[in-house]
Amino acid sequence: MSGRFAAVGALVLTSILWGTTGTAATFAPDAGPLAIGAAALGIGGVLQAVIAIPALRRDAGTLKAEWSIVLIGAVAVAIYPLAFYSSMHLAGVAIGTTVSLASAPLAAGVLERVVDGTRLSRTWAVAAGLGVVGAALLSASDLSGHAGADGGTAWGVLLGLVAGATYATYSWAARRLMQAGASRGASMGAVFGLGGALLMPVLLATGAPLVATPEAVAVAAYMALVPMFAGYVLFGFGLATVGASTATTITLLEPAVAAVLAFVVVGERLGTLGWVGLALIGVVLVLLALAPSAADDATGEPELESRL
Repeated sequence: MSGRFAAVGALVLTSILWGTTGTAATFAPDAGPLAIGAAALGIGGVLQAVIAIPALRRDAGTLKAEWSIVLIGAVAVAIYPLAFYSSMHLAGVAIGTTVSLASAPLAAGVLERVVDGTRLSRTWAVAAGLGVVGAALLSASDLSGHAGADGGTAWGVLLGLVAGATYATYSWAARRLMQAGASRGASMGAVFGLGGALLMPVLLATGAPLVATPEAVAVAAYMALVPMFAGYVLFGFGLATVGASTATTITLLEPAVAAVLAFVVVGERLGTLGWVGLALIGVVLVLLALAPSAADDATGEPELESRL
């Protein structure tokens, strides 16, 4: 019980750190979303691998045997920040973050059902339906105080769904590696290290604005070191104890943090349909928090060893 309590606490702190990323990105307006995403998770992912070198060497045999899972997770890691920050750029911080994070537990539930055979509850199915409706309303809403492209909300919502799916995928992959016998450090280091390496060409091609001003450098450093590096260390700690869909459900605190910062700091305001959509997604978050959709909740799976 104490281990699970610590894991939940780590995931809550992770959510708070992640919730600052969208607002932080607005302080580097000349850097595009691809540059921000590649810097944040690219550098953060490589650092994950660096601190995990001993674990990677120790568990090299397991990782080689599960190379396809490592590759799937790494590709998802590489796609996620590009879709996530592009979603916020087009649809605004509040909408982009909410759609990305609210869709992740739904995608994780589908993965666990299709791949792992986990049974999903009726509550989860209702939440999925409400999530679709909420996302549709958000995509049709008007957003004031947001400097993104006109008419980009629908594309932003679509990219948010891609971000949610890839977030669920790399969470599932890391969890599967731990279940296969790899340590927490090796699992996170392999998936995020390779994913970060895949993002390096994107960073080289788009990252010049991130070193153009001291403010941009500070934003890039903060994003890479605090929410991405420290945040994913905490996320890996939590993921070693709870399943992917449970972990992604707990981190749904992030949209609340991001929305508050978007309204207070960035000055974003939603239209009526947007508020209705956000309210529906709020209901989804509550339902997902209560639904026994994760393998560990449904089967009482014991905690995995989380050695570094």
